[in-house]
Amino acid sequence: MRIIFMGTPDFAVPALAALHEAGHEVACVYTQPPRPAGRGKKLRPSPVQQKAEALDLMVRHPKSLKSDEARAEFAAIGADLAVVAAYGLILPQIVLDAPTHGCLNIHASLLPRWRGAAPIHRAVMAGDKQTGVTIMQMEAGLDTGPMLSKVTTPVLDKTTGELTEELAELGANAMIEVLADLPNIAPQAQDDDAAIYAPKIDKAEARIDWSKPAAKLVNHVHGLAPFPGAWFELNGERVKLLRAEVCQGSGTAGQVLDDDLAIACGDGALRPVRLQRAGKPAMDRDDFLRGRAVAKGSILT
Repeated sequence: MRIIFMGTPDFAVPALAALHEAGHEVACVYTQPPRPAGRGKKLRPSPVQQKAEALDLMVRHPKSLKSDEARAEFAAIGADLAVVAAYGLILPQIVLDAPTHGCLNIHASLLPRWRGAAPIHRAVMAGDKQTGVTIMQMEAGLDTGPMLSKVTTPVLDKTTGELTEELAELGANAMIEVLADLPNIAPQAQDDDAAIYAPKIDKAEARIDWSKPAAKLVNHVHGLAPFPGAWFELNGERVKLLRAEVCQGSGTAGQVLDDDLAIACGDGALRPVRLQRAGKPAMDRDDFLRGRAVAKGSILT
């Protein structure tokens, strides 16, 4: 098929690679414009643009698709289909309708659960037992279109970062399977009454509230790892908590219960597994404590 690919972050790269490897004609790749990055704030192309250029594919990165010129350029490609994976721009109806078979999206949740911007974060933070990817036909609503395929995977104790990598591969494979049998797939409407939304993560959510139950805090920590990273203050220093586990113990919320950094929560206790001090690399708890001992009885805020 003659395909337009639309994506920006690392999550979208496996899908682009899979389409190319499967022999589809990727006529053009749309991605977000290069952004300033690093100490020198030099413009850095998106991961998708870097992959597309490595594959010698044509790349476009308009700031929006609202202008008549951008829409005309898109339509002139004459694509059979557009494949979208975390592109980051709203697609106007005229763009959705331009390819012969419309636009298919790789969405990182089991729709209609977790429609919206942060489906992986929200699934982990909510303590979902499983998540997955849905291949859906795009329409004007926010992730409301009919579904063509679902693939599930257990969440277990995975972080958002780990799940993102896993779901990227699952989504890429699912899209290839859908395209191979597209004429025979009957789209299934979503149950709007069962819809749950996944709003963008607010920075204010990242501060750890020790008054919450330990099990919920572990989900919260894993859901925000590696970015933006749940954090607490230790003697005025901000420390990110990137992985944790429930442990035995109880006490005043935020109190350090032993020399191995068990921390009392509103119900039960948790123990950090991986942490990161400001300006330092992430490290396991033992390494952290060797460089920054935390006395039993300390109160974390």
